[in-house]
Amino acid sequence: MRGKWAAGIAPRNFAWVVKERIAISERPGGYARNHRKVRRQEEIIWLREQGFTRVVSLLPSPHNLHAYDELGMTWAHVPFAPTDDARVVLKDLYGQLREWQVVGERVLLHQEELGDRLMGVVGGYLLATRLVDSGPQAITIMERLTGRQMGPVGRELIAVANDL
Repeated sequence: MRGKWAAGIAPRNFAWVVKERIAISERPGGYARNHRKVRRQEEIIWLREQGFTRVVSLLPSPHNLHAYDELGMTWAHVPFAPTDDARVVLKDLYGQLREWQVVGERVLLHQEELGDRLMGVVGGYLLATRLVDSGPQAITIMERLTGRQMGPVGRELIAVANDL
């Protein structure tokens, strides 16, 4: 591939949470009816070219995980449906994130879209790992990084993470 598209395109709503280490975005390729295969490929290429070593899908289903394999991108699937026990999923996810961070991985986490659940999961990680001191601080940081207000779902996930 040559030209300006050789480096791919950044996923929509991309934001660094821990600079050069942990980032978030909506699902590469878009979500629901807006999902496009070509866009997904371009966004995965961008992630690879930016030095990301792992994409973590929090989607409840294994949709499009094969696309990461096809483009040589390491991935992990940690399903997190609204009906799942947040304490169980977050404890597992945060343990894996800690391990990946210890070995220097650059990780992108995504759900279908960048919303309360993803903001709460990652804000909770900041609190659980003591990168921030309080739930309100985690909420404020996530709101500033994403330019979105966090609702009750995200705030509840941060409260759960505080107890882990």
